[in-house]
Amino acid sequence: MAYDEALAARIRDLVADESGLTEKTMFGGHAFLVGGNMAVGASGQGGLLVRVDPAESDSLIESSPARLMEMGGRSMAGWLRVDSEDVEADEELSAWVERGVSYARSLPPK
Repeated sequence: MAYDEALAARIRDLVADESGLTEKTMFGGHAFLVGGNMAVGASGQGGLLVRVDPAESDSLIESSPARLMEMGGRSMAGWLRVDSEDVEADEELSAWVERGVSYARSLPPK
């Protein structure tokens, strides 16, 4: 499955003014990086991929529709998947994008 280009465009609109923003293909999707650190992306498996503080992963999974990203059969704390239907509303997408961008901003630039 190719990533959702409409979702990528919605993300782009939200991060357009972010300093140090770059875009690139990652994990089979389209990622948005801040200071060289991935913040959020339109996943090649559908939906949204969001980078968060690993210490917050469990609480976010319990309190939202997000789930841990799996790569190579391994769950990865700090990387969450959110299904497309859970970011249909602009407010929902904006909240996840801001969470990812805030975490990426907190990391040392690459």
